[in-house]
Amino acid sequence: MSQTGQDRPSVLRAARERTRAEITRQILDTARRHLGTEGASGLSLRAIARELGASSSGVYRYVASRDELLTRLIVAAYDALGIAAEAQEATVARENLAGRWSAVCDAVRGWAQANPNEYALIYGTPVPGYVAPPTTIAPAARVSTVVLGILTDAAGHLTPAVAEDTVPPGGREALAPLRSIAGPGVPDALLQRALMTLAALFGTVSFELFGQLHGIIGEQPGDREAFFAESVRRWAEQLGISPGRSHAAPEAGQLKSARAAKTAVNAQATEGSTSPIAEEASP
Repeated sequence: MSQTGQDRPSVLRAARERTRAEITRQILDTARRHLGTEGASGLSLRAIARELGASSSGVYRYVASRDELLTRLIVAAYDALGIAAEAQEATVARENLAGRWSAVCDAVRGWAQANPNEYALIYGTPVPGYVAPPTTIAPAARVSTVVLGILTDAAGHLTPAVAEDTVPPGGREALAPLRSIAGPGVPDALLQRALMTLAALFGTVSFELFGQLHGIIGEQPGDREAFFAESVRRWAEQLGISPGRSHAAPEAGQLKSARAAKTAVNAQATEGSTSPIAEEASP
């Protein structure tokens, strides 16, 4: 066979893959629009097919079910949020732990405000009958992984209140799954406080996004920003990384621990799962 003949199958395959990727992108983009009008529980492949001018069977060749569509949207949303947090945190000097924490918080809030429908999909009301598969775990952990990196760097530079804090045996047992990811360098009390502050972060963002702060926080320009900034500052105090404290740059061992924590999260998420959904989920 000539060289041209040998190349033709790969050229055709590449063209088919590009076409499939483009059609899949159109399906996901249309589904995102439907999130804003129908909500996650109202997503319908038939309605998406009608908007695209395609048959239902045609759409099913690219997305096998409503649950697969939800999974792709969820993975893409988690990845986009994680990318935003990672990028903003990376702009801050490594020794500025409070600044890095603030960057993560601001990234989460900013992304939620820019993408309210996707935020509601991953942090709003669960979709009845939908069970998220293992492929969603690693994307969902991206923000937490950034925070674990900050905690690893902070472990040797905590305020006395956090450094001397302890967690009772029952609490330590409850933290065992997170402990297996974080490694021994992060104290139990810091892990406990980190989970509490992350819950407070996402809860505060959800309160604001879903209208729960009306009549509680002022409506004047800057009121909500001021409330959120003060919340971020107080959460940093809870973590023992208050602004103004001096922190040495992380040493090689701490950086290694942070990388190991991220690897552990990804390993737990992918163990026993061979689904290709996450590979095709990015918009």
